[in-house]
Amino acid sequence: MTLTDDPRDPLGLRADAPMLAAWLEFTRLAEAGRLRPMSVPGHKQRQDLVGSVVAGDAPFYGGLDSIKHADFLRTDAEARAARLWGADWCRFSVAGSTHGNQALALAVGRPGQEVIINRTLHKSLLMGLVLAGLRPVWVRPEIDPRSGLPAGVAVQAVRDALTAHPDACGVFLGDPTYVGTISDLAGHAAAAHGAGVPLLVDAAWAAHLGFHPGLPPHAMAAGADAMVTSAHKALPAYTQGALVLARTERVGAARLDRAFEATHTTSPTGSIMASIDAARALLAAHGEQLCDRLLRGVAAARKRLMEVPGLAVLDGDGVEPTKLVVLLAGTGAHGIAVEADLVAAGMPVEMADRDTLIPIPTIADDEEHLAAFIETLIDVVERHRGTPRDPSAAASWTVEPDTVLAPREAFFATAETVSASAAAGRVSAELIAPYPPGVPVLAPGELITAAAIDALRAVAADGGRIAYAADPSLTTFQVIAR
Repeated sequence: MTLTDDPRDPLGLRADAPMLAAWLEFTRLAEAGRLRPMSVPGHKQRQDLVGSVVAGDAPFYGGLDSIKHADFLRTDAEARAARLWGADWCRFSVAGSTHGNQALALAVGRPGQEVIINRTLHKSLLMGLVLAGLRPVWVRPEIDPRSGLPAGVAVQAVRDALTAHPDACGVFLGDPTYVGTISDLAGHAAAAHGAGVPLLVDAAWAAHLGFHPGLPPHAMAAGADAMVTSAHKALPAYTQGALVLARTERVGAARLDRAFEATHTTSPTGSIMASIDAARALLAAHGEQLCDRLLRGVAAARKRLMEVPGLAVLDGDGVEPTKLVVLLAGTGAHGIAVEADLVAAGMPVEMADRDTLIPIPTIADDEEHLAAFIETLIDVVERHRGTPRDPSAAASWTVEPDTVLAPREAFFATAETVSASAAAGRVSAELIAPYPPGVPVLAPGELITAAAIDALRAVAADGGRIAYAADPSLTTFQVIAR
């Protein structure tokens, strides 16, 4: 990669990134004191009020371009992304893959229709079902007994679901999974298309896939009709940056536009939009080189970790090769304690539970940084080494849902609060998920079981975060009133 003399654009991406070019010009004028806006945002580019926290903030409409003309800039940038991923429709979201998933839920089917969907889904997908009024037909992955983690969803499971539910409006899968396991997306696309419905993929963690021969193809290349991916997870965009991409043969462009706009802000920040554009331009120009470095770094990290007695990593043909999932059970170390020490060392990781630790290497990580992290991780594990144990599958992966009411019906039903002891056997009015990974253990409309309550309590007792519950202490639950 050749560096330019411009420290604000060291790789010269602005030539292929119209939103980035506009943001660079806006912030240049702001830094030079040549902007005196009489429009929002209210900080007016001043940093003497709330400080430098607003540095670089630029509205998309009225900042990167005039309110009347900014959409020309947007459609140019989004068209470039569509071409890169082989789509014919693309939108940039400043509300993350959460918004993208909900937009796709609104773009397929009609209220009351069924959709085939995997149960190890992110909570945003389930709330998308609430918004769209779709009824889930769950398919579940196999759980690997050696790690307690989910594999990809089998194609036959989706075929069987489509056969049993011929009026389903689509297939919605999360792939790769949170732990990096992958499905046969080409097979899933063939199964969905054979049934006359689209395949929609939550690929939040996979914006880099398809840009190196050592990586699996991205979902669009594998035949998916639509894909959501985060520009801020695997790519170096601002937090909340995401892309929604589609081919419009089975999901119409006009419906996609309406669905996207339904829950997106009318005031997107130009800094996030420009960072998505810049990340796309970086991937187009240097993606293979950066992914090659990432693949080498993760391969070396896996090799080094496997040299440590008791440590293991999730590996093999069914695992995305840049994912790093560390399995701790054989060392006896507790993942929450390991995580705490890594945070203290200035190296926070994405996720930790008792048996599993998940750092997130990206194309921003060079091999030296990854190697240094791995040595710190090994030192921490050695400090916490204990008696080896068998891994146990986390609540997020083992939930057996019993859907009594459609998610939308349950969401709007009258709810009441009951004690935990009285909750088993009632229908949940709320969504409760350990976070991360954000996979619901209970969702609106599902029967609450003693096993689900015990599983959630075990997560809390182990130091995990219980998210979205009205009562995170799990003393009470919100249930559908009788």
